[in-house]
Amino acid sequence: MEPTRRPILFVSSPEAGLLNPLLTLAGELSGRGVEDLWFATDEPRRGEVEGITARTAAGTPVEFASLGEVVPEMSAVTWDDETYRAVTQSSRFKAHRAVLRHTVDPQLRVGKYRALESAADKIRPALMVIESMSLFAVELAITRKIPFILSVPFMPSNVLTSHTPFSKSHTPPGFPVPHSGLPYRMTLAQRIENRLFKLRTLAMFFGPEMAKVVSQDGRIRAELGIAPEARGQMARIDAAESILVYSVPGLDYPFPVPEKMRFVGAMIPPLPQAPEDRRVAEWLDARDSVVYLAFGTITRLTPAEVRSVVEVARRLEGTHQFLWKLPADQQEFLPPAAERPGNLRVESWLPSQLDVLAHPSVKVFFTHAGGNGYHEGLYFGKPLVVRPLWVDCHDQAVRGADFGVSLTLDRPETIDPGDVVDKITKVAGTDSFRARAEYFSRQQREAGGRRAAADVVLASPALQ
Repeated sequence: MEPTRRPILFVSSPEAGLLNPLLTLAGELSGRGVEDLWFATDEPRRGEVEGITARTAAGTPVEFASLGEVVPEMSAVTWDDETYRAVTQSSRFKAHRAVLRHTVDPQLRVGKYRALESAADKIRPALMVIESMSLFAVELAITRKIPFILSVPFMPSNVLTSHTPFSKSHTPPGFPVPHSGLPYRMTLAQRIENRLFKLRTLAMFFGPEMAKVVSQDGRIRAELGIAPEARGQMARIDAAESILVYSVPGLDYPFPVPEKMRFVGAMIPPLPQAPEDRRVAEWLDARDSVVYLAFGTITRLTPAEVRSVVEVARRLEGTHQFLWKLPADQQEFLPPAAERPGNLRVESWLPSQLDVLAHPSVKVFFTHAGGNGYHEGLYFGKPLVVRPLWVDCHDQAVRGADFGVSLTLDRPETIDPGDVVDKITKVAGTDSFRARAEYFSRQQREAGGRRAAADVVLASPALQ
């Protein structure tokens, strides 16, 4: 008699910040010898999925299920410069609106839904583990009545707070709206701004442009056979069996969270990730105080901004060394190597950002405050200087400042060398920032990370 198969199917968008935690979780299950592991994402990520088994030595295979090529409109890395400027502009609401207008296109999900539908027919998963932005996968799981666990690489309030005033929300009235960058304790003007943020979001969907989108969405849902209960911002929350959050409660503002939500902290794979590459490690070994700069895969620095960062290093020569992860296409804005300050090292690629953050010589992390980078920096006890990029980065930035782990640039839309020097000097030279970062490091390590997340998956009733 054929043994009963209990496949687990991971589903994620191809964006690194969304994908990486699930790669780590799949690797942990593989290393534990769990069989029938599948991972569905876009074709360019095939190598990373198929490499999971090799990285876990004697691990079980993780099979790749292709969702086809990347849809440019669904991937911020491929957006044109005009769209990038719109979604990263200084106005929080206008940037939020630009993201919605660019990504809320029902037609975009049809190909992904169909590809995943075919994969599910083949795999017949007992359980799905779905990255929270892969809404097509949530719709499929709800429609097919497949139990699923939601993967959230953001703060919990990001997925539990409604963007409109009359929709279901798990946070109390007056809680800061996601992407607003507003604090918990607001002035009267900020409370009005927070309310208007929701009202203006709602008003978008009554305009002729979005009304067409809503009508098209209804037609496509009918064509795909998506269940009515899959509709709505909170469907992914209400239908999930469990929700994995890669944070800890103290890193978000207080509110009652659903019992199904499991806080596990940052998803850190076994370290070192790249033991065979000692170049950067040896450079770090020889230095006492290093500021690590990395602004994620989406940030596109202008020539003036690149020059400003070089000037920051120049002004702090003799005090701090700088390790800067700067994409190759932006390195053309750098001055010639002979004209750069001697305390600046620039790399287009690092074998492991986590190995860098784990190094004791790194004292400050200068970051855009994306969900993963924010939590990873604090996992290793590194205080932050923040230049928030867009959407959730502003929310992490304001919480980091409130919780005493970071300072944010006065004008994030630019890079003023004097402001950056001031923030780095204060964060590096004030013991309280390091002490608070180390406190949250302990909190995250006690939460259990990948091991705790794997325990939640394996405890699912669907696998018993």
